[in-house]
Amino acid sequence: MAAESLLFGIVVGLAAGLSPGPLITLVVSETLKNGKKEGIEVAISPLISESPIILFVLLILSSVGGNFFVLGVISLLGALFLIYLGMSNLTADVKESREHLGKDNALLRGITTNLLNPNTYMFWLTIGGPRILENAMVDISAAIFFVIGFYTMLVGSGTVVAVFVAKSKTLINGKYYAHIIRVLGIVLIVFALVFVRDALEFAGIL
Repeated sequence: MAAESLLFGIVVGLAAGLSPGPLITLVVSETLKNGKKEGIEVAISPLISESPIILFVLLILSSVGGNFFVLGVISLLGALFLIYLGMSNLTADVKESREHLGKDNALLRGITTNLLNPNTYMFWLTIGGPRILENAMVDISAAIFFVIGFYTMLVGSGTVVAVFVAKSKTLINGKYYAHIIRVLGIVLIVFALVFVRDALEFAGIL
């Protein structure tokens, strides 16, 4: 049971870590703007931000079920924050960013992005939370191994991406570097629109 849960956590964590989304986009963006250290800080941010999310979800699952109003509010807040991050990229002074490496609070940005990402809540509501409760009823160690496997791959894959991007950065000249930063800003804004759609769905409007 424990081995099966560990394997499941590894597979799901790897898929989540490498899937296109706001967090991995922010890993790339922060690495390009501020260096490898900042990118890795974003990659490890789920270890901090998701603890309260997991507790919140487990409380819901063990009581009344999903609160779609709360998820809708989270979606709207997440959309606003992603628009802010995207606009920061679009208006960033690339030269100034390079001269002030490591001074942005990337860890806080990663934590905030994850806390305001409704997909994180939906994952723990539909996959992670039920798996933990199911395993805990049979063998608590199985639930622990699932969490270990999941976060090892989630954080590990993001860290590998940050290291790879940091090494590739030296191959990118100033012109293309600026374009990449701005494209990533547009991607973050697109994700914001997705969050707005999610909010409307949770409210029953779509």
